[in-house]
Amino acid sequence: MVKAVVGDEPHLKAFEETLSSSSPQAQVGLVVGKLSASSDRALVYSLLPTPPTDAGAPPCSLRASSSSSSGAKPKTSKGPSASAPSLEFDVDWIAEHARQVSRMLLGGMSVIGIYIWASEASFKATSPAVLSQVIRVVSHAWYGSGFDERLLIHISYSPRRWACRICEVASGSLRPCDFKYSKLLASLQTFRCTYNFEIRLTVVQAEPFKTVILKAINHLTEEVQNAKSLIDGDLFSEVINISTEGLHQVDFLVPFKNDVPVEECSLEGVAGLLRFAGSVSALAYLGPKESIAEAISDLKADIITSLRSRLDIILDEADDDSTTNDLESSPSQEATQVIFHELREPYSFSFPTRVLIPWLAGSYVCDYLQQSETTEDAMERCKEVISLETDVDKSSIIEPESVAVSATLESFWDVVTGASSRAPAGSSLKDSRCGQTDDSRRRQGTNLNILAAIFALLVALLVGFIFTFPARWNS
Repeated sequence: MVKAVVGDEPHLKAFEETLSSSSPQAQVGLVVGKLSASSDRALVYSLLPTPPTDAGAPPCSLRASSSSSSGAKPKTSKGPSASAPSLEFDVDWIAEHARQVSRMLLGGMSVIGIYIWASEASFKATSPAVLSQVIRVVSHAWYGSGFDERLLIHISYSPRRWACRICEVASGSLRPCDFKYSKLLASLQTFRCTYNFEIRLTVVQAEPFKTVILKAINHLTEEVQNAKSLIDGDLFSEVINISTEGLHQVDFLVPFKNDVPVEECSLEGVAGLLRFAGSVSALAYLGPKESIAEAISDLKADIITSLRSRLDIILDEADDDSTTNDLESSPSQEATQVIFHELREPYSFSFPTRVLIPWLAGSYVCDYLQQSETTEDAMERCKEVISLETDVDKSSIIEPESVAVSATLESFWDVVTGASSRAPAGSSLKDSRCGQTDDSRRRQGTNLNILAAIFALLVALLVGFIFTFPARWNS
């Protein structure tokens, strides 16, 4: 349960000044930070305003009260919020912004709530149910969070003050909590690893592309969670001591696989084999007063969420291509439309590669590049999604993944030993077995003929020897 919220003072103060100078009537955005499992504190690193919609409309605006819009005489009230306009939100657009931001955040950072810039009167005039709805869709916009609490930060400009509330996602209830400042970003510790993997799974005929890749990622998740950790060359333990300065290198030791899942041993309905392999560069940030175990957990989670982000990018691009009806299908659309049991040759598909872009106080955010994209495309997306205020030098963008993540699908005919990869289209597993039986029978008949010929030759040699040897003996 979150009891106190700590915000990064330099960044949040500067953000408040920017809001004051621009003076919008209302604004909504996302809170980027961390909800710690081992602490009752929530850490706030940054506030990111939600950009205008594609139509140019603000995601948060003021709506006049129903009494004033209908022309009715407003009721008298002692509170200032009786005639104040309430806040109106584009919930779907805010949720999409949360999804895009979450995709760009590294381990130890996530979207943990929303902030609202509005007057005290307008904030009080807004129904708590409306505020809870916005927080709920933001919390559901991304996977991998086990917390049932989110933050609601209200920055009031009339009067000027900050207030923080905790929202219970399940019930929608709001409760106040303490808010204070500290220097968080300057004290973050960075953990980095490069995880190389290769797994092979059978593919069933009826499984679509998304299901197959998710199954591979789930198997990889179990592998990563069971891995032991080396931090700067030392085996991780609860009593390990590390320096607080510099970058910490983490290596994961994966245990040997001694057994195979039962469902992977059966060939019934198998269409082929999936080889899922590559290299993932992962980062995680550890806040003050947090344990090293959390950094390891965040680093493992970053590996998995990175792979799921790449899958989402492929699926999103395929959906966009299908709606535009392009004459030539993109690689993403081709991959998602692969029919496994019709494959007659291996099919390989490369996933987007991860790039790291400088952000705040030496920290990074990430983006993913398709084969046809460049780092300039990543920069443009970051400027739109997380509001990069300064231009980033191209040379400061890091491309850490030398080996791309790829998925290779091999047909059943290439998996089974002795089967032909050029089997006729539409042939079934039963047909292939019949064909193999006929071939074996032909080979057996040929072998018998050869043995018969050899036997006849030996008999002829023996008979000739019998008749020739006595004649020579008599002479």
